[in-house]
Amino acid sequence: MSDTLKISQALVRRPSVTPDDQSCQDLIADQLLPHGFTPESMNYGDVRNLWLRRGTQGPLFVFAGHTDVVPTGPEEQWAHPPFSGDVIDGMLHGRGAADMKGSLAAMVTACQRFVQAHPNHPGSIALLLTSDEEGPAVDGTVRVIDALSARNEMIDWCVVGEPTSSERLGDTVKNGRRGSLGGTLTVRGIQGHVAYPHLADNPIHRLSRIVSDLCATHWDDGNEYFPATTFQVSNIEGGTGATNVVPGDAQAKFNLRFCPDSSASSLKERIESACKRHADSFQIDWSPLGLPYQTLPGTLLSAVEDSVKEITGHSPGLSTDGGTSDGRFIAPTGAQVVELGPLNRTIHQVDEVVDADDLDALSNVYEKVLDRILK
Repeated sequence: MSDTLKISQALVRRPSVTPDDQSCQDLIADQLLPHGFTPESMNYGDVRNLWLRRGTQGPLFVFAGHTDVVPTGPEEQWAHPPFSGDVIDGMLHGRGAADMKGSLAAMVTACQRFVQAHPNHPGSIALLLTSDEEGPAVDGTVRVIDALSARNEMIDWCVVGEPTSSERLGDTVKNGRRGSLGGTLTVRGIQGHVAYPHLADNPIHRLSRIVSDLCATHWDDGNEYFPATTFQVSNIEGGTGATNVVPGDAQAKFNLRFCPDSSASSLKERIESACKRHADSFQIDWSPLGLPYQTLPGTLLSAVEDSVKEITGHSPGLSTDGGTSDGRFIAPTGAQVVELGPLNRTIHQVDEVVDADDLDALSNVYEKVLDRILK
């Protein structure tokens, strides 16, 4: 069993459901302490964050990732217990195997080998780890970035280990992400008896018209780098539980993944306008905003593309689709940010799994990126 697989397995066996780190960050720090990395805890509330840095001079290369995982879902539906870390026929099973404990292990072993081969490398290497990526993402990476910026500790290049590959390792890297704008819409009506609708004001009916309006809205066309903006409702709540009562309010949770062609302020204005068309009384509680970002061709993107081709034999495609990542907090500092990780086919699903050979190859890719940038 390779070192990368051993570390991956040890991490998977720790049930670090967000925001509980379960000492995953301690395990990683222990692996890198003998190689000259200095750990610094930056904890906020229930969230654990770790800044592991080797060197004090610029330029600064960072691997970023998260130790928290999403809940398992029904454990009885798993073929292997979700935190067993079982390795069967070369596949590592368990929650977080692909998203993204395997990537974290690959980062660790890549750093170990690189430092052993180049103990006097120029610049600095760091790992930025959080237990608040799968959760609200309020006390995680964004807080660490604020703390680093306050002391003028600036990141030049960052590789985020999110699972980006589709069919084979390295076939896709993310050089950007759409923005994320979400919120909770509450529509207020007048509670009453269903038999006397003229004495009530049904907020569910009003909310449904707002949702229909927003679902039919054409937000933008996207561009050559980003897909078009999309709107989705994830939850709707309303009603007292009784079948003969019109409720007093109704709620919908919504999210837009938006292209830079549409600004967050313009999207908010259009949503509020739709609400005003269909409701006399409403409130929108906006969630923390995730801004879109894009890393253009340059030092980091070239290093990642060339390293993937050297190790896997094929060139990766570039993509900005999918969900968000903590790269959205790092890119605004001016850092070049690229995401590269294993296959994403089973992430967040029952029976999450990752190929052990892919993790070894990913570690080699990460090491080659370091070679090209800091050697």
